Amino acid sequence: MKDENSVEPAELEVRIYSIATSLTESIIFLDEIGGTRILPIWIGPMEAQAIAIRLSGYPSPRPMTHDLFYSFIRALDYTVEKVRIVDITDNTYYSVIQIADRNGDNRRDIDSRPSDAIALAVRFGCRIFISERVFEKAQVLSKPITEDEVARFKQDLNKLKPNDIISQLLNNRGRAPKKDAEEEEGTGGEGEGEDEQA
Repeated sequence: MKDENSVEPAELEVRIYSIATSLTESIIFLDEIGGTRILPIWIGPMEAQAIAIRLSGYPSPRPMTHDLFYSFIRALDYTVEKVRIVDITDNTYYSVIQIADRNGDNRRDIDSRPSDAIALAVRFGCRIFISERVFEKAQVLSKPITEDEVARFKQDLNKLKPNDIISQLLNNRGRAPKKDAEEEEGTGGEGEGEDEQA
């Protein structure tokens, strides 16, 4: 039960900055809008593909799983209003997909892995938010400032494999990331772990 006097952490809007991918693993980078932080989340390659295909603008010849969910939600006269990454515990991220009917009523929060939530967000064109609690608990990158820094940063991301990036993030932490969970079965978690694997 929530303490009535407790204050929920602020939720900050983010956008997809980049996706680094290989045959076996991927990382999505979420850019804090109006801020300086970038949150890397390790996700499965299939989820990364589902996000990248939609962002590319090229339709899949047949509906992928997230396309199916998109059609299913629309057929019920609902929409995804926003998605929120709300917490991280034991290297596992937790997120919520907020749906509502077309009048903005009957809101429901659906527990989700971040990668699935983001894959739906790009299909519905809705906003993505991260709780300040997550930024405080997770390992984040600092956003490059100048245009040259941005270009160099993106070029470096394209050259690195996800394991290289994770190793750099964990360099001072003395532990290896747990394997993603396309993976991990269960509620909310995406093996999307902190430095991880979503």
